[in-house]
Amino acid sequence: MGKKIAVVITDLFEDVEFTDPANAFREAGHELVTIEKEAGAKVTGKNDEETVTIDKGIDEVSAGDFDALFIPGGFSPDILRGDDRFVAFAKEFATNDKPIMAICHGPQLLITAEVLNGRDVTGFKSIHVDLKNAGAKLHDEEVIVCGGNLVTSRTPDDLPAFNRESLNVLSS
Repeated sequence: MGKKIAVVITDLFEDVEFTDPANAFREAGHELVTIEKEAGAKVTGKNDEETVTIDKGIDEVSAGDFDALFIPGGFSPDILRGDDRFVAFAKEFATNDKPIMAICHGPQLLITAEVLNGRDVTGFKSIHVDLKNAGAKLHDEEVIVCGGNLVTSRTPDDLPAFNRESLNVLSS
């Protein structure tokens, strides 16, 4: 049975880091719900290739409504982590050991949620020091799966591995 996946996303997300996994997840029978500050808002990727209409506002949802969390990269995670509601939302997934899939700059939201201490992760090169400072065990590899529920990757080049491992985690 398909899982219900929360996607936290705002303007300046990395276009392909949303569309490629989203398509793979949908093809596998999972449901995606995009979440930003307000339902009905339109957010645009940093390459101006994709516009996403938001399904739910952050105040309308709780982590308990979902089976997993997906955090696309780009500047979006850095913008979202400035809003305590998104930080608390992400933290709740980690606290309840629900699957979290974060690519590129996606782990920035998890750094601010303070849920990476002792976890094996990767991310975009520019956040490697931030990940180490958050107590994470950093690996410079295309995909890292930690604890059977945290999937991280570095760049769009890693999308095939990211999608494969994310789908494995979602199917368990």
